[in-house]
Amino acid sequence: MREARRPEVRLPPLEPYGGGLEPDGDYDGREFAGLDLAGQDGAGARFLDCAVRDCGLDGTRLTSARFLDSVLDGVRGVGTDLAGAQVRDVEVREARLGGAQLHGAVLERVWFRGGKIDYVNLRAARLKDVVFEGCVLDEPDFGGAALERVEFRDCVLVGADFGGARLKDVDLRTVQRLEIARGVDALAGAVISTPQLLDLAPVFAAQLGVRVED
Repeated sequence: MREARRPEVRLPPLEPYGGGLEPDGDYDGREFAGLDLAGQDGAGARFLDCAVRDCGLDGTRLTSARFLDSVLDGVRGVGTDLAGAQVRDVEVREARLGGAQLHGAVLERVWFRGGKIDYVNLRAARLKDVVFEGCVLDEPDFGGAALERVEFRDCVLVGADFGGARLKDVDLRTVQRLEIARGVDALAGAVISTPQLLDLAPVFAAQLGVRVED
């Protein structure tokens, strides 16, 4: 079992940014603090060595955006569109997101620490060296995604969809509450604990068509 590599983000002195987002914008060494970016269009933008703190992202369009060597701290939003985004060497702290769109996104060396993420769409995404630590993940959709060296540490993972996903070195052992809605057959390549195996036994039996009767 190979462990995920965590990002080591070291931000330079940052310049405060108070404007709005622009499509294909280029943001280098900027700090976005306490801004309401709801409904803005930053599609294709690049964020390098940036900090985004306590910002509202309701309906913000960030399709194909790139977040590199950056920190997202306390961001919140419903329907944030990050489809096709590239997120590399990034820490995401205490995010509160609902219905975020990350289908087709590429996440590499990303550390989610705390927070609550509901109904995130990660279909056909690629996750490599990603750690979810102390997060609540409600009905995440990993359908058709590729997960390699992904760790769920002390998380709550409810209603997860792994249908058609490809897993390699995925660690679920310390998940506090593990519920798989779809794709239990795709868990090859994951490691679970003995208590989790017992909890998931009815799901495995149903997948195999086995009836359990006393």
